[in-house]
Amino acid sequence: MYRPTHFEENRTEVLHALITTHPLGQLVTHGPDGLDANPLPFELDATVGPHGLLRAHVARANPVWQQAGDTEVLVIFQAADGYISPNWYPSKPEHHRHVPTWNYQVVHAHGVLRVRDDERFVRGLVGRLTREHEQRAQQERPWRMGDSAPEFINGLLQVIVGVEIQITRLVGKFKLGQNREARDLEGAAAGLDALGQHDIASAMRGTRAPS
Repeated sequence: MYRPTHFEENRTEVLHALITTHPLGQLVTHGPDGLDANPLPFELDATVGPHGLLRAHVARANPVWQQAGDTEVLVIFQAADGYISPNWYPSKPEHHRHVPTWNYQVVHAHGVLRVRDDERFVRGLVGRLTREHEQRAQQERPWRMGDSAPEFINGLLQVIVGVEIQITRLVGKFKLGQNREARDLEGAAAGLDALGQHDIASAMRGTRAPS
C-alpha cells in the first residue's frame, strides 16, 4: 500500500483500535483460482505476539479454509471514509489550486492463516463474538446461544470452521487531510458534517494539521 509519510500510522494501539471498532475485515487470499476476498467479522486478541492475533469462522462449504490454510493472507479493515470537495477549502478562492480527493482510514493485517476445525474453538469464538456485538447493538436482553435449542446450535457449529491469523505485520494509512492547512481541514470536516458523515469528520479533527 502506498503511504506518503504524512499519512502513515504506525502505532500498534491505534491500529488495534480501528480493528476493534470496525471488525468486519476483508480476508484476501490467493488460491488455485487466483485472488479471492471474503468479508468476515474478526475477533482481535491484542495480547498474543507483537501485533496480535485475529480469529474468525467461515462456512464449511466455503473452500477458503481448505485452500488458504498455512498460507500468507491479508486482512483489510476500513473505518469511515468520505469524498472531499475543493469547495470546502476556505483557501480555494485565493489560488484555485485544489482538486477533489477522498479521505479514509485503513489497516492492512498480514499474517499466516491457520485452520482451527474443532468444536470447542468455534463454540468459544461464536459465544464471544455474540456477546460483544449484542452489547454494541445495545440490546436490552442480549441474545445468547442458550436462547436456542442445544441441538440447533450444535448443528450450526458443525457447519462452520474456525480460522486464526497470527499477525506478522500491521500497516496503517490514515488519510485525513494532514497535508492541509488547519482552516482547510476544518472546512472539509464541516462539509462532511453537513452531509451527516460525522465519523470521518471527527477523525479528521482529531489529527494534526499544519497551522
